[in-house]
Amino acid sequence: MSSIPTSIEQTQELLEQGNYVADRSLATTLFLALRMQRPLFLEGEAGVGKTEIAKVLSDTLGRRLVRLQCYEGLDVNSAVYEWNYSRQMLEIRLAEASGNVDREHLANDVFSEQFLIERPLLQALRAHDGGAPVLLIDELDRTDEPFEAFLLELLSDYQISIPEIGTVKAVEPPLVIITSNRTREIHDALKRRCLYHWVDFPSVEREQEIVARKMPGIDVQLSQQLVAFVQRLRQEDLFKLPGIAETLDWADALVQLDQVSLDPQGIDDTLGTLLKYQDDIAKIRGSEAASILEEVKLQLSASQPKNG
Repeated sequence: MSSIPTSIEQTQELLEQGNYVADRSLATTLFLALRMQRPLFLEGEAGVGKTEIAKVLSDTLGRRLVRLQCYEGLDVNSAVYEWNYSRQMLEIRLAEASGNVDREHLANDVFSEQFLIERPLLQALRAHDGGAPVLLIDELDRTDEPFEAFLLELLSDYQISIPEIGTVKAVEPPLVIITSNRTREIHDALKRRCLYHWVDFPSVEREQEIVARKMPGIDVQLSQQLVAFVQRLRQEDLFKLPGIAETLDWADALVQLDQVSLDPQGIDDTLGTLLKYQDDIAKIRGSEAASILEEVKLQLSASQPKNG
């Protein structure tokens, strides 16, 4: 288990250990969130690396990762706890069959912790070997406002009240990472509990470094061309712009096809790994892709140092 970093530089080193390429602004916000024991709220387009930060923290700090994947209609039973009703009913029937039924004792028995099913938020409050876990609340914007209100209460005191058992309070607050793809606005009250950072698409240099780290055997020319192509593609009016995750998927696909350079046919054949909507693929495939590739190659050629 690693200790919480004591400087921004150590935070950057921690992320680099997990092959996460972060700019200083993100490392600074993460460092402050860890030192101040405040949730980190990460907002940005899908596929830019928000979720990955929680995974890297879990790996490099040696902490358990507890993930709550949000969705529409998420409620307390799915996020916090629920009772194992089938086991409770079995226990009641066994007690009735034995003929020794003390109703008050039985009621206390079936609502004890052995019949409790812990969901992610309750799991995150429990003590764990190696320190407080990393709690990832992923894609919060998919839930509704009542769940936000409950989460606000939880993040205030890091405790949950279970009527039949009592209050469960964290001995040590978990390291909380909240992500949002901004499909809707999150309430200001919750954001005020957190430190905030917008995770943007990476620069050319940072995206090339990410590809080099994640795909160490990739041809340099191919890496430069595909990153430049993706960067240019993000200037187009598409339904879903490709994120870093899609760049890496595309790079992997091209390597699997033994390509060392981009060509129009290769782009058309593999666009489905980069773009995820048919309208976007139809718009780019063919002459548009060839035109962007030609522009990219001219740009890369002009940036190469001249000999002599």
